[in-house]
Amino acid sequence: MARQVELLDAPFNPGSYVGPFTNAHPGLGGVCTFVGEVRSDDDVEALELSHYAPLTLAGMEALADEALGRFDLMGILIVHRVGEMQPGEPIVLVSACARHRRAAIQAVDFAMDHLKSDAWFWKRERRGGVWTWIEPREEDHADLARWRETPEKV
Repeated sequence: MARQVELLDAPFNPGSYVGPFTNAHPGLGGVCTFVGEVRSDDDVEALELSHYAPLTLAGMEALADEALGRFDLMGILIVHRVGEMQPGEPIVLVSACARHRRAAIQAVDFAMDHLKSDAWFWKRERRGGVWTWIEPREEDHADLARWRETPEKV
């Protein structure tokens, strides 16, 4: 099982990660990839993610290891941006490959639910020149809670 985790402070091209990741796993039955971008709606001018460096990368690696242990994967890739980002720029990339699609799909969903509401990032957005902190929504916490209710390996 392969694990690739990166924390970036500059823009990235998701395709430059997904192609090599997929090619590195011959015999896979399915690959699932999610790319999250800065929304360009609601007058969002910028998004900023800050973090506590000593914990962030280690936490992302632990999350990847948990996904590898929980799902029948061949590999997982997690790439996350920090710093100030503009609408349309990628924030996060999670990709998983497996012999069967369900494990890959669920692993990506699992990782994203953790990154969205149980991670090491502080998020704020700028609208009309004013910065406002963003907290996880109630739905985000509910999404995360369902993984605690079903801890079995898939």
